[in-house]
Amino acid sequence: MHSGKLFIKSSEKGFTFIELMVVMAIIASIISIAMPRYFDGLERSKETALKQNLKEMREAIDHYHSDKGDYPANLQTLVSERYLRFIPVDPITETSDSWQVTSPPDNSNRVYDVASGASTNARNGQAYNTW
Repeated sequence: MHSGKLFIKSSEKGFTFIELMVVMAIIASIISIAMPRYFDGLERSKETALKQNLKEMREAIDHYHSDKGDYPANLQTLVSERYLRFIPVDPITETSDSWQVTSPPDNSNRVYDVASGASTNARNGQAYNTW
C-alpha cells in the first residue's frame, strides 16, 4: 500500500539531457532578443554623452572668447582658467586627449571649435568627427 508519496529511484534524480537542452534553447532565445537592444542602448547613450560633452566645451570656448576677446590656446587653458573643471572624456574613443580642435578663421593657432577624435560613424551614418 502506498502512503500517497511519490518515490523517485536514485537513478532517476536530476534533469535529462533533453530538459537541459530545452532550457538552454530558451535562454539562448532570450539573449538573442535582449543583446541587440542592450548594445543599441549603449551606443545611443554614448552618442548622447558625446553631444553633451561637445555642447559644454563649445560653451566654454564661447565664454572664454567673450571674456578674453581671443580663443584659448588649447583645451587645457579652459581648465586652468576655470571655464571647465576638467577636459571631458570622448565617450566614443574613451579618452580625453583625442579631441580634434579647429583653429579660428584667421588661422591663428587657437581653439575655435572641438570635435570627436573618433574615425567611425554614428548610428545615423554621419561621422562622429563632423558633429
